Amino acid sequence: MSMAAGLRADLAPLRRSPGARPAIGVVHLGLGAFFRAHGAIYLEEAMQRSGGAWGIAGVSLLSPGQRDALAPQDCLYHAVELGPEGEKPRLVEAVQEVLVAREDPQAVLALMAAPNVRIVSLTVTEKGYCHEPSTGRLNAAHPDIAHDLAHELPVSAPGFIVRALQRRRAAGLRPFTVLTCDNLPGNGRMVRGVVLEFARRVDPALAAWIESEGRFPSTMVDRIVPATKPEDIARVGELTGFADAAPVMHEPFRQWVVEDDFVDGDRPDLGAAGVELVSDVEPYEHMKLRMLNGTHSALAYLGYLAGHETIAETIADPVFEGFVRALWEDEIIPAVSAPPGVDLGVYAGSLLERYRNPAIRHRTWQIAMDGSQKLPQRILGTLSANLAAGRRSPGLVLAVAAWMRYVGGVDESGNAIDVRDPLAARLRALSDGATEAAGKVGALLGVREVFDAQLAGTLLPAVIEAYGRLVAVGARRAASEIAQ
Repeated sequence: MSMAAGLRADLAPLRRSPGARPAIGVVHLGLGAFFRAHGAIYLEEAMQRSGGAWGIAGVSLLSPGQRDALAPQDCLYHAVELGPEGEKPRLVEAVQEVLVAREDPQAVLALMAAPNVRIVSLTVTEKGYCHEPSTGRLNAAHPDIAHDLAHELPVSAPGFIVRALQRRRAAGLRPFTVLTCDNLPGNGRMVRGVVLEFARRVDPALAAWIESEGRFPSTMVDRIVPATKPEDIARVGELTGFADAAPVMHEPFRQWVVEDDFVDGDRPDLGAAGVELVSDVEPYEHMKLRMLNGTHSALAYLGYLAGHETIAETIADPVFEGFVRALWEDEIIPAVSAPPGVDLGVYAGSLLERYRNPAIRHRTWQIAMDGSQKLPQRILGTLSANLAAGRRSPGLVLAVAAWMRYVGGVDESGNAIDVRDPLAARLRALSDGATEAAGKVGALLGVREVFDAQLAGTLLPAVIEAYGRLVAVGARRAASEIAQ
């Protein structure tokens, strides 16, 4: 049964008002809650302030769930700001249609190849790029990539991008800008590299055209968007009087930093909506990935093991507040170059306040998902920088050990953990294949998709010790030893 099955019969249906609707200018791959609570709102505000045909067509790469929820309500939905002072719903109208790629890949390619589409944006999560997280290279052995190289109707995000660009080139059209919005360092450069590797295997001339004419701006996105729950759907009905099967919930804070590099300069007036348009995104993305995402993941694994359901509950525990403060001050901020005009200490304080927001129930289990894809960007990059500088990183090492204990599939009380990760079965088998901390840690450090050999060898003794502390005293006590 869907979450919307319990909508009250007396609620009014969501319907668009008669009138002109913007033409599709953006195709978004991976139409999940985050983009609908972040990028779609920015694009809508840009059109409201400066006009332009930048309507959004969403594409679900796998599941029809989003389409089935949104299509009956004309693709309208509410975005609800959750702040300490209360809930603030707004109706979002930017999404015009939703397609399901697995049902009709031909329709998706035709849409992406249409002349009016100038941007293809993505939130497909780290694993959706079918790359090796430790290197950023295309994983040619990935089943979806192997399929897409052999068939003209793709299933993967890189496959759709390359095959759509192939159609545009054949039709004499300009390429679209590829605008990735996922939390990956150098995300524009990464997706460009993956796309070019794929294209070279399809047609070297196509790859040369994409390399010369295409644009892949890097971005940094930030807004906490917890998963929508059935009770949220019921609450939105109470707040608005409308039956909305697909609302999104979000914190008040938002940020979008975009490298201003689009094909022919053709883009919405993002600056009018508050987007920071810059020449170099790297300082912003490093700051966010290491200071926010890094501590989010550390708190997720340790907090979950300690029995905390959400980040707000975890940070309300003084041990974990002290732990995260120590992480920032001693291990993360020394490895971050501040963007222009940013005080990293002030930024850390703002993150702490966001984590404390009691209205945001961001589950530790949700953040812990896909850790094998997230760890290199969120934690291992900082660890590597500290090792190179001769700085100790006991808190980050403990976070790595907590991830290892988590993917072992059993929590501190002996309960099974539902581990969601592309490598979940393999990680569990490696953990189960050893009985002692040294064997488990050594086996997991051998996963080259996550840890490169040199880093793994350097980390081995410290992670074994940290894992041992987790087993001996538990996550909360181990974190308290860092916080002291």
